[in-house]
Amino acid sequence: MGSRANSQAAVERRIRRVAQRRGLSLLIAQKRNPKIEAHGGYMLREDETFKIVFGNKSYDFSASLEEVEAWLDADGESDEDDLA
Repeated sequence: MGSRANSQAAVERRIRRVAQRRGLSLLIAQKRNPKIEAHGGYMLREDETFKIVFGNKSYDFSASLEEVEAWLDADGESDEDDLA
């Protein structure tokens, strides 16, 4: 029996929760094109200002789910360093 814990939908939900704790929203491309399909289809937006903070390099929705997760992990580590 396969595990659903690592399904794409489950990973999206987990990343969405992490992002929300930091005042960010995970955006998913609704209209796909070949460029988005090849690279990802995700962006992070700051909730307060609606500014895109990640995933719009060269074109909108340029980040993969793995890149968003890595960015959030790296951002969280720098936040913890600031508290120390």
